[in-house]
Amino acid sequence: MHPNPTSRILTAALTLTPAEPEHHDEAYLATTQDCPWPKAYGGDLVAQAAVAAIRSVGGDRTLHSMHSYFMRPAEIGGEVRYEVEKLRDGRGFSTRQVRAYSGGRLAYTALASFHTGEHSGEHEASMPEGLPDPESLPSSADYLEPRQPGTDEAGDMTKESKAYWSFGRGFDMRHVPGPVYLTVEGGAVPHQAIWVKPFDALRPVPGLSPAARDLAALAYVCDYTILEPVLRLLDLPWATPGLVTASLDHAMWFHKPAEMDGWLLYAQEAAAAGSGRGLGLGRFFTRDGRHLATVAQEGIIRPR
Repeated sequence: MHPNPTSRILTAALTLTPAEPEHHDEAYLATTQDCPWPKAYGGDLVAQAAVAAIRSVGGDRTLHSMHSYFMRPAEIGGEVRYEVEKLRDGRGFSTRQVRAYSGGRLAYTALASFHTGEHSGEHEASMPEGLPDPESLPSSADYLEPRQPGTDEAGDMTKESKAYWSFGRGFDMRHVPGPVYLTVEGGAVPHQAIWVKPFDALRPVPGLSPAARDLAALAYVCDYTILEPVLRLLDLPWATPGLVTASLDHAMWFHKPAEMDGWLLYAQEAAAAGSGRGLGLGRFFTRDGRHLATVAQEGIIRPR
């Protein structure tokens, strides 16, 4: 385990700087975070676009849905420009389009909708039952600590990817029925669940209320594992030699305020796989069973 695992990577990702707009109504600059892959983490773009959109609306309404397309890889550690177009501001709803430019080229686009909220009937999905508590499960670092790069068991895992999975993502993640880093622990089934918690208390983020920061944090962390139920179903661990994955599109609905101060359960399933693509579905729950958000994402899954 890293001597001092921290969620600072999230703070850095969510910190946007206002800039002079070049194309639309508002603009912000952000930096993608380090990762051991050829392209930036997709959650950087989703969460940063969410922050840009949030900062362009009034405080009387909150983000309730966001739909995104990934068009080009973003540069790791590079500056990304987010241009916000204010499509509509109504009495109850606001709509924003956000375009992200990396290296001067359009890399990502999203539509985001905000609502003031109103009284209505309520229903929510049920949290899966009978899952072990997170405290009884090994962390990613605990699982990977005895496993060494360069061995047959490790596949394509490098020293850098081991460190990243262990403590480089800002969140403690504990899998049920088991991780899919080096092998598919727990069998090739079309579902899994992950307990998720920041390594330490989230820090203030400029321009965001604590509630907005926590919502953006949920958007940030959701992309790390949403394709894993498809990988699990296909018996393809992350370290499979030659495996290529990439996010294609992403949708997220926010049902209740996301409080990122304790363990959340991320219940996931594989909805479809074929033609080199896979669709993952996910739901976030609080430990006491409140349904916070729903996620759907399709991605490329290309074995060697």
